[in-house]
Amino acid sequence: MRNLQKIHFSVMQDTSKQYDAVIETCKSLFLKKMSDYGTAWRILRLPSLTDQIFIKAQRIRSIQQNDVRKVDEGEVSEFIGIINYCVMALIQLEKGVVEQPDMVADEVEELYDKHINITKKLMEDKNHDYGEAWRDMRVSSLTDLILQKLLRVKSIENNQGKTQVSEGVDANYQDMINYAVFAMIHLNN
Repeated sequence: MRNLQKIHFSVMQDTSKQYDAVIETCKSLFLKKMSDYGTAWRILRLPSLTDQIFIKAQRIRSIQQNDVRKVDEGEVSEFIGIINYCVMALIQLEKGVVEQPDMVADEVEELYDKHINITKKLMEDKNHDYGEAWRDMRVSSLTDLILQKLLRVKSIENNQGKTQVSEGVDANYQDMINYAVFAMIHLNN
C-alpha cells in the first residue's frame, strides 16, 4: 500500500510539473499578446468570451475529425487559446466588464496567476479523488467535455447566471482550463 501511495504521489508531482509547463507556455503567449494589443479584451462581455472559447473548441473538434486542413495551425494553439480566454473570463467575472481597457500589465499578470493557482488547486483536489483518470482519456474526449462545459455555460448565461443546483460559470471555466491543460499534456507526450 505504501509503495502505491509513493507511485501516486510521484505521478501527482509529474502532473504538477507538466501543468506548470503548459501554463508557462500559455501565460507567455498571453503576456506577449497583451504587449501587442493591451487589455482590449476587458470590454468583452462573458457571452463574447464564451463564444470565442466555443470557436476554438469547435475548430479542435473539426481538426480531430477532418483529414484536410486549410489553416496551418494545430490543436495545441487552440487549446492555448481556450486556456487564455477562460482566464480572461475568470478575470471578467471578478472585475466586471469595462467600456475602455483599464488595467496595466502587472495587475493583469497578478490576476492571471491568481486564477490559475485557484484552478490548479481544483485540479489537484479532483486528481486526488479521481486518481488521475484523465491520463487514460483521449484528447478527443477532453475536447468533447470542453464543448459540453461550453453548452452548460451558454445555458447559464441565457438564464442570466442563475442556477438551481449546478455550479456557476466560474467552475465551468476552471474545468475547461484543466481539460485543455490535460489535452496539451497528452499532445506533448
